This record gives sequence, structure tokens and C-alpha cells, in this order.
Amino acid sequence: MVQYVQQLTVFLFQTWYTVNKKKWGLNMLKSWTPGEEPDKDEMKVQLEKTRNRLYDLQMKIKEHKLPVLVLFEGWSAAGKGSMIGKVIRNIDPRFFKVATMSAPTEEEVRRPFLYRYMKQIPEEGKFTFLDSGWMEQTVKEVLNGELEGDAYERRIESIRRFERQLTDNGYLVLKFFMEIDKEEQKIRMQKLLDKPDTSWRVTGFDKWQNEHYKKCEKVFDRYLKDTNLPTSPWYIIDAGNKKWAELQVLETLVSNIDTALQNQKHSVPIPQNVFPLVKMPKLSEVDLSDKFIDEKEYQQKLKVLQSRLGELHNRLYRKRMPVIITYEGWDAAGKGGNIKRVTGALDPRGYEVHPIASPEPHEKARHYLWRFWTRLPKDGHIAVFDRTWYGRVMVERLEGFCSENDWKRAYNEINEFEKELHDWGAVIIKFWVQIDKDTQLERFTERQNNPEKQWKITDEDWRNREKWDQYEMAVDEMLKKTSTTYAPWHILESVDKKYARIKALKIIIKELEKVLD
Repeated sequence: MVQYVQQLTVFLFQTWYTVNKKKWGLNMLKSWTPGEEPDKDEMKVQLEKTRNRLYDLQMKIKEHKLPVLVLFEGWSAAGKGSMIGKVIRNIDPRFFKVATMSAPTEEEVRRPFLYRYMKQIPEEGKFTFLDSGWMEQTVKEVLNGELEGDAYERRIESIRRFERQLTDNGYLVLKFFMEIDKEEQKIRMQKLLDKPDTSWRVTGFDKWQNEHYKKCEKVFDRYLKDTNLPTSPWYIIDAGNKKWAELQVLETLVSNIDTALQNQKHSVPIPQNVFPLVKMPKLSEVDLSDKFIDEKEYQQKLKVLQSRLGELHNRLYRKRMPVIITYEGWDAAGKGGNIKRVTGALDPRGYEVHPIASPEPHEKARHYLWRFWTRLPKDGHIAVFDRTWYGRVMVERLEGFCSENDWKRAYNEINEFEKELHDWGAVIIKFWVQIDKDTQLERFTERQNNPEKQWKITDEDWRNREKWDQYEMAVDEMLKKTSTTYAPWHILESVDKKYARIKALKIIIKELEKVLD
């Protein structure tokens, strides 16, 4: 009952905040009141105590497989880098990594905004410390006039979803804003400028920030308000006194880690879908009886369609438009052959096929979407996925590789993920390759009896077949809950593999022509 009340409280707060944030007149930086700084002797005692406590907690973090992501943002010269250095002294170097998130590289610019941050999330039982991150990149774009209006609101929504997905999936996300006033910032920058060995650390933007302190403060404050969530709140750190700042950070770290370890096994609320859906038939309603094509017609159409797809691929590259094609379906349904006919039309320099198997240990130790984020194409390129993130709501669900709360929550998380890709500019084409149970048995038997095809059939395939009805129910629910207007499902009737290949090519061409013509 207590757990339910806690979940309901969080949900109600999030709802209220979303509705009222624009009229909620709270200025976080201006209304923020620094805590009472202890005297020198007490500071020394408390620092020693919290350092030792953090050292002890790192083993519990490893034992309980708690991933901790710590983000340091704040004013230039506020001491973000030096603070990270002080914190990591108390942690075994095998259990953390530090990343300085400077301006995105050319390759990163060609990926979704969150791509480079998702890449940095820690494994279970480890820390990742980020010296600046998605806040700094966002506010810089706002200050430069590159991000405003609806684009800003979409960015904020992406960040809120990103942070919520991490915390929902067991991550502890801690966000620190290092606060100093204008005069203190000016003094610190001048000290750096006075020394040849440190002058390089003061950039033109740093100087501009000090000169336009009030303008920057307004933008910072808006961002802090917009992203201050119960599950990942902002902690404003009084960074005027460096030892006092260290104590604030360490005490916050220790307190939050303690709480996270206690609440680790609690289920989290399952968000309601807010995205428009396309009505999908149940698999039992899909007519497979007349979906055939003769060999001559197949060869003729294949040649024409592949030629057209090749033309469109060249245009995609010129327009820097990314394409993501995903395949799910029954074992032996013909996904591999279908993919082969699609890629046969493409410039090999402009696409990559990702066969997705069981996650590797380093993948399993992170958010389940991490291994797909890190395989996204550059703009102008095509990524083809043979099996996908939908394993979460199929095999992981039915084989017990995740909790019921995990897979029920995943429908919305996947819709959010695909919305992120769509907003980035990606064309998303999702195929379910459909056959009936008898056809699968025929193909399994053929593979089993053919020495050249035996490698295609495994004991796992036979075990999955025994759960056909369970899988069909799960697939029906998946299609119903994740066929959105921006990433709808397409069913490929594949009793005749040739028919399915032609249909797939037609759909891909149609979807690409929509965005290119």
C-alpha cells in the first residue's frame, strides 16, 4: 500500500507539473537559498565522514548492480572538473568513467541529439560522471538562437523522457548545477587567464557568458525548471567555497545512493500511451490464402523495384535522410531472404544490417535500448535490423528475462524511442513477417533434413514453436500498442516468400517516395 501511494504521488506531481509549469512562477536560481555552511572544524569532520561513506557504498553499488549517472552542469569556472576529481578519489577506478562532453563531433551531429549521451550511460554497478552534458548543449543552442519555440519544447520533452526512462529502468540519475555569482566567476576566470598554463581553459563563450550573466541566468533558470523532475531533480550547489561545495555534493551522492539501494526492487508506474495509434488486425485475421506470385512475374517485378530503390537510396544520401528498417516475425518466416532482396538494391557504402541476438554481457548490463541507440545510422544512411528492440515484449516477456513491470512499461518506452527517431528525421519502416504454424513446421523439417541448412535450425527454434499460442498473443498486443502513425507496422504475408519480398520492396519505395517527392 505504501509503495502504491508513493507511485501515485509521483504520478500526480508529474501530471500537475506538466499542466502548470508555465504559470508556476518559481525561479530556481533566484529563489534558491544556500544551505548553512559549517565552520572549518565541523567541515573537516563531515567531509571525512562522507568520503568514507562513499567509499563503503561503492561495493554495495557493485553488489546490487546499481548504475549511477552523475551530471555536473553550471557556470563556467564554477569548478565542475575539479569537483569530479575530488569525488572520484573516493571510488575504485575500476568502477567509474569520466566523460567531458564538449561540442558534438561531425559524426555525432549526424545522429539524434541524445545519441552521444546514451552511449555514455554506465553499466550496472558502476558510475559515469559527465563534465557537462545535455543541459549545456541545449542552453548554448538557445543562447545562440539555434533552438527556440516548438523545437525547444520538443528538446525538453526528449530530455524528460530520456531521464525518466533511465530512472524507470533502475538508474540513479543525479544532476548538479554549480552556482557562483557574476563577480566570483569573473575573479576565477581572471586567475586562469593570468597563467599561461591555464589561460587556454577560458574560451570566448566563457567570457561572453560573464558579460551576459543575467541573460544566461534566465535561460539556465528556465531549463532547470523545465527538467526538474521528482525522479531526477536538480541539486543546486553553492560553489563559492570549494570545500563546502564538495561536502554538498558528497552528502547528496551518499544520501541518494542509500535511498536508491533501499528502493531498488520497487516497481515504477506504467505511463499511459500518448501517441496516436494505427489499428492493426490480429494475426489470426491475416489472410494468407491468396498471397502468391509466380516465378516469372516475381523476377520482372524484383528487377524493376530494386532499380527504383537504388535510385531512391542515392537521393536519401544527398538529402541526409536516415532510414531504419526493422524485421520481426516467426522463425523460418523468411526475414533473411527478404532483407537480402532489399539490400541487393542498395549501395553497400550506405547501409548496414544488424543481426540482433541475445545481448552480450556489456549490453545486458545497460538499459535495454542502449544496444540499439549505438547502432543507429548516420543521416543519409540505412540501418536494417534483423530482430529488434521488440524482443523486450516478446522473447524477454515470455522467457522471463525481465519483470512484468519491465515489459508492460516497454510499450510506451519503445513508442518514445521511435518518436525520438522520427523527430530526428528518420523514416521508420517496421515489418512483421507472417506465416502459419503448418508452414513453419514444413520449413523446420526441411532445414532439419538438409545438411546445408541444418545450421539454420536450433533446439531453441523448436522450443519457441511449442509456445506458438503464447507468442501469438504477445505479438498481437505488441502490434496493437506500438503501431503509431509515425512508425506503423506492416505485415508481410510470407507463405510465399517471393510475394513477401515484392510487398516489402513496394512498401519501402512508397514510404521513401513520401518524404523525397
